[in-house]
Amino acid sequence: MSVLERAALSADAAAKLLHDTVEAEPAAAAAVLATCNRIELYADVDKFHAGVSELSTLLAQHSGVGLDELTPYLYVHYEDRAVHHLFSVACGLDSMVVGEGQILGQIKDALATAQELHTAGRLLNDLFQQALRVGKRAHSETGIDRAGQSLVTFGLEQLAGAGPGAEAAVRAWAAGKRALVIGAGSMSSLAAATLSRAGVAEVVIANRTHARAKRLARILSESVGEGPGPHGGTRAAARAVRMDRVADELTRADVVVSCTGATGLVLTAEAVAAAVADRLPPGAAGPGAAGGDGAAAVRGAVPDGRTGHAAGPQEAAGPAGKDACPVDMAAVQEAAAGFSVQGEAAVAGMDAAALEQHAAWVDKGIGGPAAGRTAPVVHDPAADAETIVALAAAAAAGRVPERRGPRPEGPAAHRPPVLALLDLAMPRDVDAEVHRIAGVRLVDIESLAAASADAPMAADVDQVRVIVSDEVAAFGAAQRAARITPTVVALRTMAADVVAGEIARLDGRLPELDGKQRAEITQTVRRVVDKLLHAPTVRVKQLAAEPGGAGYADALRTLFDLDPETVASVSRAERNDLNDADVNDGKNRGRA
Repeated sequence: MSVLERAALSADAAAKLLHDTVEAEPAAAAAVLATCNRIELYADVDKFHAGVSELSTLLAQHSGVGLDELTPYLYVHYEDRAVHHLFSVACGLDSMVVGEGQILGQIKDALATAQELHTAGRLLNDLFQQALRVGKRAHSETGIDRAGQSLVTFGLEQLAGAGPGAEAAVRAWAAGKRALVIGAGSMSSLAAATLSRAGVAEVVIANRTHARAKRLARILSESVGEGPGPHGGTRAAARAVRMDRVADELTRADVVVSCTGATGLVLTAEAVAAAVADRLPPGAAGPGAAGGDGAAAVRGAVPDGRTGHAAGPQEAAGPAGKDACPVDMAAVQEAAAGFSVQGEAAVAGMDAAALEQHAAWVDKGIGGPAAGRTAPVVHDPAADAETIVALAAAAAAGRVPERRGPRPEGPAAHRPPVLALLDLAMPRDVDAEVHRIAGVRLVDIESLAAASADAPMAADVDQVRVIVSDEVAAFGAAQRAARITPTVVALRTMAADVVAGEIARLDGRLPELDGKQRAEITQTVRRVVDKLLHAPTVRVKQLAAEPGGAGYADALRTLFDLDPETVASVSRAERNDLNDADVNDGKNRGRA
């Protein structure tokens, strides 16, 4: 994931990569599909090994990641394997969240960019157009949508601690919260709409282009209350702010979703720590404090009202004196101070069960200074309970080894984070060190990838795979048949020229023919030629569509002594028609 983040391409870099690819000798066309989960370069090449070498070098140059470092992470698909891969991607089978439909829009954007830059070519144009159709077919004919969801929805489920498809849990978690969305692109727009439907009280949009943020806020505001049922329309108030107001808005936000195209960090760990500092209990925040599930790790002094022992050997579980405490709190109290290296060592052998035994003992309100100890210890039951809970939370976060056991009951053990962050950008918008800040919960692309590995697969996935396999076979047959089309067109052109020549010769021999007679003779000759050519041309297309059918075009050219230049001119005319269509399509998109 770190290599993918570093290799992320800006729009300008992707455009330059496309231009350089089609200028390279092996490639005739190129398209780039770049999402948060992939960077894929598609090219029409006539030499496999030379193509792989050239494209790998170009990708390394434009991504800024060295070729030696990038190579272990590259995957290569060729011919039908490449088609199968793109069709699977379009159906959501290769997505981080299986079945998600956002990838279709990203494929459409990749095709549009290649068309606008005139790098698509007929093959890639056909491939991407068919991929869009296959993706739509998979979503309409199967229940893949039941398994799939947007990356935004999946991320919000992770923030809410809900299982896949737990819409009610997400709505309960989001209700009344203030949300800040950084960015105004397609993913950020989806995030804003999803948060509004989930029931947040307010959505604030921040974007470098303030006009886009205002437009998105206006759309959200105008859609309030629209749509049937609890899922229709949005509920939240929406407003736009400039990017220089993000730090201020961060202090009020409960949920932040960031997905920009920035090449550097949008939210640093220092900015997030400053934003939540006044919202945490005393002593909970501090540099490097862990905060994964909202429970603050202990940093700083032992709570007031207690004195400490020097760290000593751990006492055996069970009654430990007339106070009946099962844990030597002296060692715990000393270890709690600042979590020094010595302190961590002091509690390293202390398992969660022992900590929880002491918490239960404190909750019963019994105990006091232990008799016979070398130094007095004054216990504050409430403070002791808070310390033990914090130590258990730190152990769960990985700072202290523990054997996993039931968590102690009480609000301190389940304190929710004061700020939830969802980073959907690639490269990341939010500093990864944010996850160490107390009271902050960060979900990013890397953690979503780990969580998606455990997500259940839908029963319809197998059906989608069948659709993909069938469509790959059909696409391959159509492309093989298309390769012989210029030869067939050249054959029919030659036949038409022969007919025209013979009719002209007939005019010289029979000048008395009137126009009606001449037209009838011409039509008759053409019908004879068409009937003679129909069966062979249909059959040769069928044969050419089969695997290994490329040789039939050569056979046809040899049998009818077709001029290779005539065949080539037909191919050039088809390419020019495609380029004209791309230009017109780009103009239409511009007006829209």
